Amino acid sequence: MELKIIKIDKPADMNFILGQSHFIKTVEDIYEAVVSTNANIKFGLAFCESSGPALVRFVGNDSNLIDLAKKNAMNIAAGHIFILFMENGFPINILNTIKMVPEVCHIYCATANPVEVIIAETEQGRGILGVVDGIKTKGIETDDDIKFRKDFLRKIGYKL
Repeated sequence: MELKIIKIDKPADMNFILGQSHFIKTVEDIYEAVVSTNANIKFGLAFCESSGPALVRFVGNDSNLIDLAKKNAMNIAAGHIFILFMENGFPINILNTIKMVPEVCHIYCATANPVEVIIAETEQGRGILGVVDGIKTKGIETDDDIKFRKDFLRKIGYKL
């Protein structure tokens, strides 16, 4: 077995969701889940098929985001994973809907942070062991940090 680290290649502020599924219809079902939850979101989705022709299947409504998803899916090339890049929305807006798609087995991360995907490669294929999402924690928040957090959530409209 060989361990590999695959960095997600994306713009610094680009949000994405990385998950695992189990069936080819994942592409169409996640597409329907996203557009029915947020019709204004721009997105690109790619899904690694891990049987039969073992292709990267893809869909979306923005060609640049579709290309980004295809490139990253091909770099990861592990099992039935999917990667969804988005604009005009955040993972928090669609994550529960995606979790409810019957084929979705697991969500590895939903973030705009830099991410490294830890891959195990065997003679049979590849699998994701986990992800490194962002940077190492630096400390415990102070009263000033708490005030910043609460103010920030209200500024961006997630709290009253």
